[in-house]
Amino acid sequence: MFRVACLALSFVVTAFASSAEESELKRLDTGDDGRGWEAVGRLNLAGRGFCTGALIAPDLVLTAAHCLYDKNDGHRIDHNQIEFLAGWRNGSASAYRWVKRVAIHPDYEYDNAVEAERVRNDIALLQLHHPIKKSRVMPFETDRRPRKGQRIGVVSYAKGRSDAPALQEVCDVVGRQSGVLIMSCDVDFGSSGAPIFSFEGNQPRVVSVVSAMAELDGRKVSLGTQLEKPLVILRAELETRGLFQSSAPERIALDKRRDTGAKFSKP
Repeated sequence: MFRVACLALSFVVTAFASSAEESELKRLDTGDDGRGWEAVGRLNLAGRGFCTGALIAPDLVLTAAHCLYDKNDGHRIDHNQIEFLAGWRNGSASAYRWVKRVAIHPDYEYDNAVEAERVRNDIALLQLHHPIKKSRVMPFETDRRPRKGQRIGVVSYAKGRSDAPALQEVCDVVGRQSGVLIMSCDVDFGSSGAPIFSFEGNQPRVVSVVSAMAELDGRKVSLGTQLEKPLVILRAELETRGLFQSSAPERIALDKRRDTGAKFSKP
C-alpha cells in the first residue's frame, strides 16, 4: 500500500521525518564538488517555495508539473514569476533565467490530493527567455527509462539544504508499475522535479523526474515519472506555441477523487 506526498517545498514549514539514507547524500558545496552538475538548478516559484529542475537544452528546463501550481488554492503559478537558478550554491548561481512559457503533460491534472497513478504524467518543460550558453553549464542528455535493479542517482535541493544541491550517486530502481518508477533514492520536500540519472556509458543522462515520496510496505521510497514519450509531446507543444505566440492556458483545479484504496498525505 502506498502513502504518497508531493515534494514541492512550501516556505510554510512542513514536518517530515528524516530519511535513514540521509548520510548517503553528498552536498555539493564547492566549485569542485559541483563541477559537471551546474545544469541542475533551483526553481524559485514566485516567492511561494522552490523545486528542482534540470537543463536538457540551452533554453529548456525539465521539472515536475505539480511545481507549477499553488498547493493552497490549486491555481497555476504565473510562469513569468518563476526563475531558474542554474547551479545555485551558497548564495550565487552559474546563471539566472526567467521562464518564458511552459508546457505541461496534457494528461496531468492537478488538485490538492496526490494520487500514485498521476505520478507518471507529473512532468513539465519550461522554456527560458534566454538560452544559457556557458561552457560550465552543459545541458544533460536524456535516455530511456531505467530497468529494475539498474544503478541510478539523483541531484536535488530540499528542505534543510535549499542553499546547495546534494548528490546521491547510488540508488536503485525498486520496481516499475504503470509507467511509474519506484526508487530507493533519498528525497524530501523541495526535491520535486529533480533529475534522476543513469550512469551507464560513464555519462549521466536524465531518465526520470522526481514526483513524490512514498511509503511502500513500510519502506520509504521515491516515485518518478515516465520520460520518453512525454518529452516528445511537450517539445512539440512548445514549438507550436512559439509559432503562434499563444499563451499557456490556465488549468482549473479539479475537485474529484478516485477511490484507489491508497492513503495519501499532503505536505
